[in-house]
Amino acid sequence: MFWIIIALLTAAVAIILTYPLMRSNGAADNAREGEVAVYRDQLAELQRERDSGLIGETEAEYARGEIGRRLLAAAPVKTDGTSSISPRRHNALASIVTVLLPLMGLCLYLFMGTPNMPDMPLAARLEKPGNDMNLMIARAERHLAQNPADGAGWDVLAPIYFKTMRLGDAEMAYRTAIRLQGENASRLTGLAETLIAANEGVVVDDARTALEDAEKMSPGNPRVRFYLALSLEQAGKTDEARQAFVTLLKDSPEGAPWIPLVQAHLQNTGGADMAAAPTRQAPGGPSGPSGPSAEDVAAASNMSSEGRQAMVAGMVESLDARLKENPDNFEGWMRLVRSYAMLKNDEKAKQALAEGLKVFPPSGDQGRQLLALAQQLGVDAQGVTQ
Repeated sequence: MFWIIIALLTAAVAIILTYPLMRSNGAADNAREGEVAVYRDQLAELQRERDSGLIGETEAEYARGEIGRRLLAAAPVKTDGTSSISPRRHNALASIVTVLLPLMGLCLYLFMGTPNMPDMPLAARLEKPGNDMNLMIARAERHLAQNPADGAGWDVLAPIYFKTMRLGDAEMAYRTAIRLQGENASRLTGLAETLIAANEGVVVDDARTALEDAEKMSPGNPRVRFYLALSLEQAGKTDEARQAFVTLLKDSPEGAPWIPLVQAHLQNTGGADMAAAPTRQAPGGPSGPSGPSAEDVAAASNMSSEGRQAMVAGMVESLDARLKENPDNFEGWMRLVRSYAMLKNDEKAKQALAEGLKVFPPSGDQGRQLLALAQQLGVDAQGVTQ
């Protein structure tokens, strides 16, 4: 039955595609035959007028020549003297549409498809979703529709909604999980991040309240501390925000992925010198291209503005050179993009972003962090991901 339906559909499509071609040819041939008949009638009428003396010999010859020229243009004569206005059919094109295209489609299906695979009902697909995120979500939603009081299920589904940017559903899932399971730092932080994302990066009152409660339950979470500092910055409390960012920066281990973002906000809140200070290195952690040392910062404070700018530019160029020799340093690329942005060198910042994305593609987590940092710093990323 399946193949019969496919054959009928193919035939219907072929007829639809070829019918306008055949119809247009017939209409054109009919129009040409009518035009030839008109010119022949004109020749006969011209001959009658000549015989009756209504037109002179010279005028008749001129008129006959003009009508004959139009007649030949409308109906060209073959070498054997017969007319060539027989209907033209697009046989080759019709053959391609009716035979070759269906045959090619069938071959592609047999080669790339799985015609012998039996149908799998939706229920069976939901039981074995594999890596299909949509099926996983559908499975969880079906379970929760049957068991709406399953707080653990809402707790699992909420971050999945957030990752797929279904922010309204994520907020509902987090609030339901909190209502059924109670508050904890993870749920409150997830709810706050969802509210911030839904408000385009603005830490609204509900998000700030959730973050403050999460910080009381589990102090020291860098994400929570960053968002709380960001809320102070957005509220216009620049001094408090700057101090919060400085404290977070000092407590951050070397190579932490949030360091460039914290340094960028320190720059925005007037803490450029503090942003340049080195962070605490994790015990046994690897050392990579770093920013200026404490001695550099102290020396820079005694320099003129031109000398300080030259010193910073020199250190940034040195970092750029070391990254060309050792490009597999993600933290180094983050610092380089931020440094060029702080120096107002947009071209160099964009070039550093492009080079970093060659090593850490935008499809990965590190590439997305580079793009997020560029957006935060106002670096034009258009074209660098092509």
